[in-house]
Amino acid sequence: MIPSSAFSLSMTLQCGQCFRFFEENGVFLGVANGRLLKIEQTDRFIRFFDMTQEEFQAVWANYFDCATDYDALHTLFSNDQTLCSAIEKTGGIRVLRQDGFETLISFLISQNNNIPRITKSINLLCERFGSRIAPDTFAFPDAKTLASASLSDFSGLSLGYRDRYLLDAAQKVSSGEIDLSKLYTCPIEEARQTLRTICGVGPKVAECVLLYGFARLSCVPMDTWMKKVMARYYQAGLPEEILPYAGIAQQYLFHYARCFDTF
Repeated sequence: MIPSSAFSLSMTLQCGQCFRFFEENGVFLGVANGRLLKIEQTDRFIRFFDMTQEEFQAVWANYFDCATDYDALHTLFSNDQTLCSAIEKTGGIRVLRQDGFETLISFLISQNNNIPRITKSINLLCERFGSRIAPDTFAFPDAKTLASASLSDFSGLSLGYRDRYLLDAAQKVSSGEIDLSKLYTCPIEEARQTLRTICGVGPKVAECVLLYGFARLSCVPMDTWMKKVMARYYQAGLPEEILPYAGIAQQYLFHYARCFDTF
């Protein structure tokens, strides 16, 4: 269990940064890092079911970014009035530290798509190519498995034209042409350009992958909502002091604009 303060489980898991969790009677069930997770939020704690302290520390503390001091970030962000308003509504969101390859494939699928269809496609992909970890639950497939598929193997997964994007990404990662491990630490422009050599990866997808899959917290995905936010409040750009954590600020602003503000 971890304290509930400055942590909204529902916002974190339903704000569009991940796609393999669903809620049932206040309890979230999902798969990440090849493991099944059952988790709920009470008034005081985030409760992890059927888990040892060792597993939490080894896997889930990092996944939920428990080492980052979000209270300190809220203090920093609150110097900006717009961010202060966003934090009041959405400050419980944490930016997850997800598997890099899964994040890459997920956001290739996300293009010109909606969350229900994205979720459906990812679940079908896992059922077809992933290993079974519970009776009706499958891990996300690795790059080698997807790279060995043909385009016809992706039929019926509701991918449309995105099937060739997935195959190209898997083949480049599996062959070593792209070394995803370097994206954690290489210069950020190099990381962006590396991802954009993959068919279908444009600026927005690259920013999403780097932020949600490689903890590059300065990255800011620019979708329709964020473009409206920037045009209305930040014509000169985000405040300089928050730029190292602009991806977290973006998540607050995006969710605030989408769910609580009007444009």
